[in-house]
Amino acid sequence: MSTIGQAMIINAAVLIAVLEADLGPHRKIGKLRILRPLLMTAAIVPLFIKSPATHGSGLVLELAAVVAGLIVGLLAMTFTTVYTSPTTGKPVSRAGFGYAALWIVVVGARAAFSYGSEHWFARQLGRWMMDHQVTADALTDALLLMAVAMTLTRTIGLATRATTAGRRVPAAPAAE
Repeated sequence: MSTIGQAMIINAAVLIAVLEADLGPHRKIGKLRILRPLLMTAAIVPLFIKSPATHGSGLVLELAAVVAGLIVGLLAMTFTTVYTSPTTGKPVSRAGFGYAALWIVVVGARAAFSYGSEHWFARQLGRWMMDHQVTADALTDALLLMAVAMTLTRTIGLATRATTAGRRVPAAPAAE
């Protein structure tokens, strides 16, 4: 499969999984909701990351992508409210337009970059990669690691908030 094909599959899987799980006013936070992204990550990483960069600019790019993913994941959590359901007493979440817009913009930008890297600015990107000694694998791995970091940060944040919400008095979220 081509590099762009791999990137598009990862982009689509991340976007669909996150929006399906999180979008809405009263989403149950159960074991499956926390485990699904962890299992998806465990399945995707070994399939697509064959030889991560261990030094030089490739490693720096991969680390920068992880940091960017952490930041976006934390930003996504600012658009998510976790509270105790007044009816069940269990933690639930609420995510609306801002949450969906963030994920769509970020994943759309990643997809546009992947497409553009082969169709719009392949020569310029190739030159930059040569100048900085970054391999195509390191670039692909960086995009994957960013998606993984985004998803895991959001999942860990959700699990942490659900744990603390279970200790509070039930309260409904404010209207968006």
